[in-house]
Amino acid sequence: MTRLINTGRPTPVGTEFNYPDRGATRRRPLPAAYHHLHHRTRIGYGRAVFEAAGDAVRTFAMHRATGALVRADGETARPGVRVDIGLGFGALRITVPCRVLWTPDEPDLAGFAYGTLTGHPEAGEESFLVRLAADGAVWFEVTAFSRPGVWYTRLAGPVVPVLQKGYARLLGRALRKLAAGA
Repeated sequence: MTRLINTGRPTPVGTEFNYPDRGATRRRPLPAAYHHLHHRTRIGYGRAVFEAAGDAVRTFAMHRATGALVRADGETARPGVRVDIGLGFGALRITVPCRVLWTPDEPDLAGFAYGTLTGHPEAGEESFLVRLAADGAVWFEVTAFSRPGVWYTRLAGPVVPVLQKGYARLLGRALRKLAAGA
């Protein structure tokens, strides 16, 4: 399956990034001309919870715990890994292609960020990070910037950011459950 882009040449779906601001979730401020999302959920307390939550994010277990179908080129998130997330149910399920852009290399920060590829209904980037604060609290943070990438997300208008915020909350609840046994 191919999709035509501005050059008029067919580009295989899911092989090229569909936005120019790659890596911007690692920097601040987020780029203008996008909808911005920042959601934070307290996961628990202590190094063991941090480690369990970090593993669940890096292995895509957090996404799977929400009911999403996940196909990835690797078992863990690392730069260059292709990740296809299937969202929805039955005939209403869509698969969204992404590629991991960066992973943090810090003792109290775990997770990854991925960017959208051609064929994704949105254009932008999202990071999923677990932080161990100085007081021992473990926080999950989703930071994203996106804009409509296809006709139906443009048509949906303000509904898409509401759905994105709801999914970020769902991820936080799933991660809290996954890390609770630590």
